[in-house]
Amino acid sequence: MQLFRNLLLLCLCVCMGLPVLSQDIIWSADGNAYYSEEDGAIVAYQVKDQQRSIKVPAKAIAAAGAIYSFSFTPDEHKVLIFTNTRRVWRYNTRGDYWLYDLATSQLKKLGKSLPEASLMFTKISPDGKKAAYVSDHNLYLEDLASGKIEQLTKDGTRRLINGTFDWAYEEEFGCRDGFRWSPDSRSIAYWQIDARKIPDFLLIRNTDSIYSYTVPVEYPKAGVSPSACKVGVVNLATKKTTWMQVPGDAQQHYIPRMEWLPGKNSLMIQQLNRKQNASKLMVLDPVSGKAQTVYSETDDAWVDVKSAWDDGDITGWDWIQDGKAFIWVSEKDGWRHLYRIGADGKQEQLLTPGDYDVININKIDEKNNVVYFIASPENATQQYLYRIPLNGGKAERVTPANQPGIHKYKISSNGLFALHSFENHQLRPQSERISLPDHKSLNGKGFGDVVTKRSNVTFFKITTEDGVTMDGWMTKPSNFDSTKKYPVVFYVYGEPASCTVQDGFGNSQNFLYAGNMNEDGYIYISLDNRGTPAPKGRTWRKSIYRKIGVLNARDQAMGAKEILKWPFVDANRIAVWGWSGGGSMTLNLLFQYPEIYKTGIAVAAVANQLTYDNIYQERFMGLPSENMMDFINGSPITYAKNLKGELLYIHGTGDDNVHYQNAEMLVNELIKYKKLFQFMPYPNRTHGISEGPGTYEHLSALYTKFLREHCAPGAK
Repeated sequence: MQLFRNLLLLCLCVCMGLPVLSQDIIWSADGNAYYSEEDGAIVAYQVKDQQRSIKVPAKAIAAAGAIYSFSFTPDEHKVLIFTNTRRVWRYNTRGDYWLYDLATSQLKKLGKSLPEASLMFTKISPDGKKAAYVSDHNLYLEDLASGKIEQLTKDGTRRLINGTFDWAYEEEFGCRDGFRWSPDSRSIAYWQIDARKIPDFLLIRNTDSIYSYTVPVEYPKAGVSPSACKVGVVNLATKKTTWMQVPGDAQQHYIPRMEWLPGKNSLMIQQLNRKQNASKLMVLDPVSGKAQTVYSETDDAWVDVKSAWDDGDITGWDWIQDGKAFIWVSEKDGWRHLYRIGADGKQEQLLTPGDYDVININKIDEKNNVVYFIASPENATQQYLYRIPLNGGKAERVTPANQPGIHKYKISSNGLFALHSFENHQLRPQSERISLPDHKSLNGKGFGDVVTKRSNVTFFKITTEDGVTMDGWMTKPSNFDSTKKYPVVFYVYGEPASCTVQDGFGNSQNFLYAGNMNEDGYIYISLDNRGTPAPKGRTWRKSIYRKIGVLNARDQAMGAKEILKWPFVDANRIAVWGWSGGGSMTLNLLFQYPEIYKTGIAVAAVANQLTYDNIYQERFMGLPSENMMDFINGSPITYAKNLKGELLYIHGTGDDNVHYQNAEMLVNELIKYKKLFQFMPYPNRTHGISEGPGTYEHLSALYTKFLREHCAPGAK
């Protein structure tokens, strides 16, 4: 679902002398410049005056091929370049790595003796003498001076994974890079994932050859024990691994985070229990392997991990005081707040008191004694930059008050500058360079007052008969006449992974509709129900625990019920659609509330919650062995017999995320009850249904034709 929206927003971005904020912008070590790739070269921009210089000429690294990403060594004397990439599940994390020496202008390919495009997560040692990387599920070491390559692990297979992760860890925790250099460059700590007990799910390929074949994916479904996980530390002098003695059954716990303590020969990990409602931070001795729990936390629902408050990035630990303490995020007082925790776990201080949520941490600036973070205490659809002293206190808004909407910041390493992006439903994304903490524009002129532009998007709140108040947006037909009645199309998601109601540009555009919904005469609406990750407090977000498919569906339906009271809404022309979790929501609404929703288009939906992966589904629903009825009650397939309206179901047969088996299970159930519907499988397409020539155009045409035929546009 997020794929098309992200592509749309990227296409809509307008820059003001800056690249769009993205991962390819890297701050210099001193924070006074940033680097980006332009026309095959790596260039540097001085923040204050935008003076441009070529750091690495294109011709010097042409042999490496097109740059996918790059990074500098800590001393900024060498550049590590990632090219010729290959997709591994969701991301391009496999490819070729090249090292360019700025002093000698020499370009060197790493891992020359290994297969092409087989290296993953290459990192240079802190002392700059060696490189480590993963290839074919094993960890390798390369001496940069001699080029000598040594294989550090030799037992790696598709199912015994060293230095990276299985499908579920990557998808649900954001874990991909699975090893860490020690600060002294003498050891490497790494994860080993043992998926040998996990059943393979077989994706079938019917169109690539005359005889079909299967693609196995180690995929632990809800109710199936996870892959076993353990942490090892390999001594680079002896090449021997010491396995850490982490307490607890390795197959009934997760280890989503691991980092070295700054300047110390010890590790800290986060361990979660199977239900993910108990978190333990442990300090590990890499020599003896002994583990000591220093901090614990529990929640009646689930405990979030770092990727939830760091834009999906699970890596790193927010250390302060040279490793004597760290910043931690917890919802234990009812709001997502920052805490200062001593490295031994004995001292704890709440840094952000108040009834508001920290959305993301942007920068912990010890030198200037401040923490920058994103929050929006007054409006859950917007995001602003705030700051507090590192020893805690009242949050101070940094973003100007005259810029309502969504703000993003990439703050410099010295904390004095930022690349700032701003958008709202009226304003395309725009960027500027600013100084901090005064938020003064360095572009010559700032955004200034937001000029009120004509927009067809209206934000509103609606309160249901259950007393639940939800945020929503709406677009009305062109030439709207309040004395007439119009069809409504609801766009839904409604699960803990995403919000749909945000004050950003293009969020209210239907990327699948071939045409203009407003000109054709549709009202387009989206609501964010309880359980979505809006900054409205822990109770809002976690009320959905064990109730996915029930509580969120009721909120949506009761919201629609109130909207049906509006005099210009045609109750006989109510449609709903969504992708992935939104597809599941669409099915549940169409089946559970047929008196409201007359037409539905569900894409890549989870029809049976027991088919989805254990990390996601068990986090939010519990364990099937303990509360099976919750999974049954929340699954659309349970209510398929109630279908009365018109349904179009769409799914890619090569979907490794939400498996195509959901489609066939649902089809069987609908057939059983003699329910007529339309069904479109896309051969070998994955969850985004984006592969192959003509796919998007076909999908868009199919979607639009079905909607127009069964939920006719226009006023009546």
